[in-house]
Amino acid sequence: MPSVFLNEPKLTLVARPAFIDAPHLPVDWLGDSSDGERLAEFAGRLCYMSQSNPAKRATRDYLENIKRQGHGSVLEHANYSVLIEGVSRSLTHELIRHRAGWAYSQLSQRYVDESQANFVVPPAVIGDETLEAGWSRQVEDAQKSYIALVDQLMERYGWVADKVHRRKMAREAARSVLPNATETKIVATGNARAWRTMLELRASEAAELEIRRLGVALLRLLQAEAPAFFSDFEIYQAEDRREAARVSFHKV
Repeated sequence: MPSVFLNEPKLTLVARPAFIDAPHLPVDWLGDSSDGERLAEFAGRLCYMSQSNPAKRATRDYLENIKRQGHGSVLEHANYSVLIEGVSRSLTHELIRHRAGWAYSQLSQRYVDESQANFVVPPAVIGDETLEAGWSRQVEDAQKSYIALVDQLMERYGWVADKVHRRKMAREAARSVLPNATETKIVATGNARAWRTMLELRASEAAELEIRRLGVALLRLLQAEAPAFFSDFEIYQAEDRREAARVSFHKV
């Protein structure tokens, strides 16, 4: 099967908060909201025992004020898990540098056969036929080297009786020739505050182009899911004619 070259990430929201009311501390809810947004409001109101909603704010207005005041700790109660596909291992090396408030589970090249792996085209290469042709030749050659190495190493480790362990031994060595552009899959779970920090950095003009593209796509997904947490982010066309995002309330 020929290699598949990918130009965009694929995102799937796989988990969101489920808020359960505390009957003995009923909140006077106003306006539309998601469970994650209500959870953050409930936690915030508990601090001051203001469940009666004295200011008569809708949930999303309440959270807008929270962001404006910089009281981001209540956002940490709401966690969102996203399955991220169609991204390179180069990107995930950057993504997993975000540690506080995060959990990650990523495809293992020791166990998964990469002889039919896909590859992520760097945004800087897309649209230039000469660059794309040269890039694709190099990654295809690397994949051929990987396949040959696995075969040779399986033969070298023929004395290992357990075939599953032998394959793992072969693949863990052969993966060293695969490029950073090799596609990977990762489940990333972060609380709303952690997502905000990551997006502020990785969707900005200063970010590397592939992770910036991912950041903008993640922002759209999360704004649709929980707009109150991310309403102060703005997506715009940057000077380099690519999308980027900026935020009004920094590092809430």
